Amino acid sequence: MRITDLLKKDTIIMDLSAADKASVIDELVAKLDQAGRLNDRAAYKEAILAREAQSTTGVGEGIAIPHAKTAAVKTPAVAFGRAKNGIDYEALDGQPSNLFFMIAAPDGANEAHLETLSSLSGFLMDPAFRDVLLNARTEQDIIDAFESREDAPAEEETAAPAQAGAPSVLAVTACPTGIAHTYMAADALKAKAKEKGINFKVETNGSSGVKNALTDAEIANATAIIVAADKQVEMERFKGKHVIQVPVAQGIRNPDGLLDRAVKQDAPVFQGGGGSSSSSDSGSAGNAFYKHLMSGVSAMLPLVVGGGILIAISFFFGIDAVNPDDPSFNPFAKALMDIGGGSAFALMIPVLAGFIAMSIADRPGLAPGLVGGILAANGGSGFLGGLIAGFLAGYAVVGLKKLFAGLPQALDGIKPVLLYPLFGIFITGMAMIYVINGPVSALNTWLVDALGGMGTSNLVLLGVILGGMMAVDMGGPVNKAAFTFGIAMIDAGNFAPHAAVMAGGMVPPLGIALATTFFKNRFTTQERDAGKTNYIMGASFITEGAIPFAAKDPARVIPAAIAGSAVAGALTMIFGVKLPAPHGGIFVFPIVEGSALLYLVAVLAGAAVTAVLLGFLKKPIKS
Repeated sequence: MRITDLLKKDTIIMDLSAADKASVIDELVAKLDQAGRLNDRAAYKEAILAREAQSTTGVGEGIAIPHAKTAAVKTPAVAFGRAKNGIDYEALDGQPSNLFFMIAAPDGANEAHLETLSSLSGFLMDPAFRDVLLNARTEQDIIDAFESREDAPAEEETAAPAQAGAPSVLAVTACPTGIAHTYMAADALKAKAKEKGINFKVETNGSSGVKNALTDAEIANATAIIVAADKQVEMERFKGKHVIQVPVAQGIRNPDGLLDRAVKQDAPVFQGGGGSSSSSDSGSAGNAFYKHLMSGVSAMLPLVVGGGILIAISFFFGIDAVNPDDPSFNPFAKALMDIGGGSAFALMIPVLAGFIAMSIADRPGLAPGLVGGILAANGGSGFLGGLIAGFLAGYAVVGLKKLFAGLPQALDGIKPVLLYPLFGIFITGMAMIYVINGPVSALNTWLVDALGGMGTSNLVLLGVILGGMMAVDMGGPVNKAAFTFGIAMIDAGNFAPHAAVMAGGMVPPLGIALATTFFKNRFTTQERDAGKTNYIMGASFITEGAIPFAAKDPARVIPAAIAGSAVAGALTMIFGVKLPAPHGGIFVFPIVEGSALLYLVAVLAGAAVTAVLLGFLKKPIKS
């Protein structure tokens, strides 16, 4: 399959009318939709925006490649748009972008489609080819340029020396979707290595799988390895080699510097002991902390959601229906509680700690993290203790790796199966028992007592803060911080804060849904259609349903959402609502402590505030 099978005249815009990034996306999505390539325009745009939220697809050199792989695509396609004067697309090099390629890949795209789409990014790394596209006069000129490039003989990918005695550098590139950045980074590194006379080979981890895989012999003979990746790649094979780990964008932006570092072996020797990694050596301490925390929270959430809803269902049979000594005892309710509370919730803190530790120290961190989490759960330090245990275990194992780095190579095999788990579990366990559990348990007790003793005004303020935080970034760090605090309070036995958290999280999508229903002239047809799905997402406590609206108009949508969520959080505190279930939306309203009806009133009031503010702040769209 060829690029010209996917890029047609009806998906080409020779002169974009857009003036900013959001408008570029809208115009290209509309072009694909008009050409009949999409099943669901709104869902496809949402997928494009979700990819942009991970990192900009403005790759520099005047190029932007927004892309998504989603069921909203009917037929694989590429839309092309050009802006000779350039548009600010938040490119990696900070320069305006001129050439825009929007890639639409269906969920079921076969390998031929994906390889064709990925080859597009390789062509665009050639400055001469970009000039041809910039100077093309017609849609047919664009098509002819790609046909000419595709008809040219392809260079064989080998690891043959560029010249006698040249250093040998290997690379691995990978990005979350595996369509554009993966191959652009590979081509940028390959071109620069050829220019420098470096013996070079690059493995790509794309949507269609691993291509041009590095062999054991090539790795053994390599001077150094560059891993430019934003997702996990197999790392254990690089044990004992100098490894440079950076985000995939660095492979596109700075191939020269990365290759110079590789030739000089300006990188630590990879110690191994783990399975895979996607971390880079260029992130800040704050970013690293958040990454490790989210690794634990993401692993824990399925237990929280699944176990929490099962617990909530058990309450339908009566609050005391799980107690064999109570007249309302129901065996099925007890089974649900045993599964949800006795098992899923019992694993919550150990899994949180274990996956935080594994994010820090790879696989050797898992066992010490799990043990630290269990000790936290059983020792009274609870959720906060689990967080501490995860970071403690992870960095303890990192320290052990450095400590044991000087041992004879013959002992390498016993490090991950004996030394790391033995000393990691011992250090973590002793610290949790004798140092962490006591003070943190006391802190938890004080916090619960302090919250319980708060006056009405202070509780309302807490509700305002927690509810508002849920709408600040709708699934991002601030949202997750509030959610994590709510879970910690449930674990500590105080159910009021999480009631404000869930109410605040339900408001943004519900408020947007109401706004698209009652203020229709403020929204496009596509936005009104997307608004309908937000009724379901908001009712299910999926705040992320509001993200596409916030991304398109953050100055109006985010303040309106925060205001509504803050109102909902405050009202839950005023009404004295408490929520023992960590997730579930309206489906767990029947088991709240206090009035379920007043809880619903709080959520609807917050949604109404958001809707009215949107109706006031947004201007009517001219038809």
